Order: sequence, then C-alpha cells, then structure tokens
Amino acid sequence: MNNGVNLVRNINLAFTSFRRNILRTMLTGLGIVISIASVIIVISSAQGVKGFLIGQFESFGSNLIQTEPRVPHTGSVNSGESQEAMALGTVITTLKLSDMEAIRSLPNIETTYAAHIGQVVATSPYDKKTVMLYGVSGTFLDIDTGSIAEGGRFFTEEEDASLARVAVLGAGVAEDLYGDQNPVGQVIKLKNKNFTIIGIFEPRGAVLFFNLDDMVYVPVQTLQKQVLGIDYVSAITSKYQDKARVPATVVNIEELLRDRHNIDRDDPEKEDFVVQTMDDVAGTLDNIIGGFTILLVALAAISLIVGGVGIMNIMYVSVLERTFEIGLRKAVGATRKQILRQFLLEAVLVTMFGGFTGIVIGVGVAYLISVVAGVLGFAWKFVVPLYSVALAVGFSVACGLVFGLYPARRAAELDPIEALRRE
Repeated sequence: MNNGVNLVRNINLAFTSFRRNILRTMLTGLGIVISIASVIIVISSAQGVKGFLIGQFESFGSNLIQTEPRVPHTGSVNSGESQEAMALGTVITTLKLSDMEAIRSLPNIETTYAAHIGQVVATSPYDKKTVMLYGVSGTFLDIDTGSIAEGGRFFTEEEDASLARVAVLGAGVAEDLYGDQNPVGQVIKLKNKNFTIIGIFEPRGAVLFFNLDDMVYVPVQTLQKQVLGIDYVSAITSKYQDKARVPATVVNIEELLRDRHNIDRDDPEKEDFVVQTMDDVAGTLDNIIGGFTILLVALAAISLIVGGVGIMNIMYVSVLERTFEIGLRKAVGATRKQILRQFLLEAVLVTMFGGFTGIVIGVGVAYLISVVAGVLGFAWKFVVPLYSVALAVGFSVACGLVFGLYPARRAAELDPIEALRRE
C-alpha cells in the first residue's frame, strides 16, 4: 500500500517539475519523439513495400514456378555477377521451347508458357511508338490474370506453331496508335512486318515497373523466327496443381533440365538455369527488405542515443537546480533509494511521453504515406506491426533508465547538509 502511495506521490512530484519547466521538458523529449517516429515509419513502410512487391508478383498468378537462364559459375540471372556478365554481352541461349514442352509433361504441372521480350518500333496508319514486344505461348492466358476486352481474343497454340502474324495490344498502345478507333482487325507494323490485331487487353497498369499497357503480345515462335531471328526463350512459367508437392516438382524440373542440358548433377555451378517459386521470391524479398529495415532502424536508433544524451544533460541540470529540495527531503527522512527512484521516474516519464508522442506521429505519417501511394496508383497497404509499437515503447523506457541513471545517482548521493547550504 505504501509503495503505491509513494509511486503516486512521486508521479505528482514529477509532473509538478515538468509543469514548472514545460518548454524544457518538451525539448528534452523531442529527440525521443523523432527517433521513435522514425522507427515506426521505417517498419511500417518496409511492410508496405513488401506487400506491394508481393502483390505485384502475384498479379501474374500465385501458383507459379519460374524457370530462367543464368550464367554458369555465378549466381542466378539476378545476381550482381550475372548482371555484369549480361552487360558484357553474355546471353544464355540454352533455354528452349522443347524444354517448356518437357516441363509441361511432368507430374503436378498443369500448364506452361514460354516467353521472350524485345523492343521494336510499332507503326499504325496514324502514329508510331517504341513498344515492348512480348512473345508468349498460346497458353499464356491459362496462367496470366489479364483479360481481353470484348470483341477480341488471344492467339492460340495453333497460331503460335504456324508462325501466324497476329498481335494483341496493351490498352496504352491501342490508345496511342489508334485513338478512339477499334484496332481489332486492323494491321500494325512491328519491325516493318505486318501483324493483324486480334485483341486488346483490358487496362492493367504497371507491374514491377513494367507498364503492361505499353506492351504488344505476339506468338513466341513468330517473335523468334520472324522478328528477332533466335531459337531460345528468356523464361518458362509453369502453373502447378498441388502446393504440397511443389518442392518435389522443383526438383523434377531441375533434374529434367540437367539431363536435357547435359549438366553433371555433381557440378551445380555448371547449371545454366534457375528454378524459383513465388515463395522463393517472397523469401528473397523478406531478406532484402529485412536487411534494409534493420539498417534504417539502426540509423534511427542513433537519434535515440542523441535524445538520451539530451535527457541525461537536462536531468543533471534539474538535479543542480533542485539541490536544496533534495537536501530538504533527505533532512526529513527521504532515503537514498527514494531519491534515486524519484529522478529515475522523471527520466522514464519524459522518455515515455516522447515515445508515445513519437508513436502517434509515426503512425500518422505512415498512414499518410499509404494514402499518397494509393493516390499515385500503388497497391500500398497501411500496416503498423504490433512489434514495432512494443519496440518503440521498450526503447523509450530503456532510454529513460539508462540515461537517467547517472543524474539520479548524483541526486541520491548528495549530502543533505551540503545540499541545504546551496539554497
């Protein structure tokens, strides 16, 4: 009971001291406010970025296995070494349409499509523009989540096999090159070759920084043989049936391609392909975003330390200003431990006030970021993980205890007679 009464009395004394120096109290907690708000904003934004990127990948479909070429003796095609090799002109040409057909016959694979991408000038009777030419198999829409506008269609596997010159336009290309006219049935020139337009995609927007509305889709074999003059593809996308069997399916694809590409199973560095699932992509994103988050939180913690040093200085000044008060309290029976608790409590209350204020500001700014991102067309979810709030509160209390301890000990160790002489 006495402990509860003493706690209430100490809190009242703390708030009396704060009111007496309200501006100083606010400035003392400012560093804590900034650092805690930064932690909340960083963690919330990291979760927003992660959700956005995963949503972008899943817009192509979530039950997918992606097979892509890689430069042997290095990491995957996305690694720094591989990018350097690609920049020097190294192109892996070993992934073929026959690999796609072989993968399609594996257990747990529902369907597949092969793809290759190039850039050409598209010309209509009215205008021209540079577009991304995306060659895909006729099974593309069995996997992709896009849809064709009414009155059009996608090309078939038979048209792909017969090297038909047919094209499906992204909504942006159709608008830029044909305006208000219906392009279906009209002719478009791609690298000076005539293609008949058979469909228009519904607007899709940008995915992973690629504007799908500015793409033109053609049969992959037509792209290979009549436009680019190649016999390889840059990706094979497979749709699986049973998620529980995905690890075994990935192993099957890897073993199949090793056999087809004459790669020794004991020498994985010679592999000229990489097989990834959406879970692999999500795991990679987790690692990358997690690393950046830790770095940014560490940087934000620097401002917390700066704020803590400020609290220590201000509490030390407070001890000097209240020396007579401390001596008087000791003279009437206050113990060293009670004085220590009083000043520690004041330091913790200041940092907790700054921490809670920082949480409110951080959550508010994180929400504004999500709103602005939504206005700009990004599928950005507003998320503030509970652990970030707990981390912020823990940081605040720890900061008060650590940086308030020295001034509190100085106050507790004052000699009451010497303290009373300093009135």
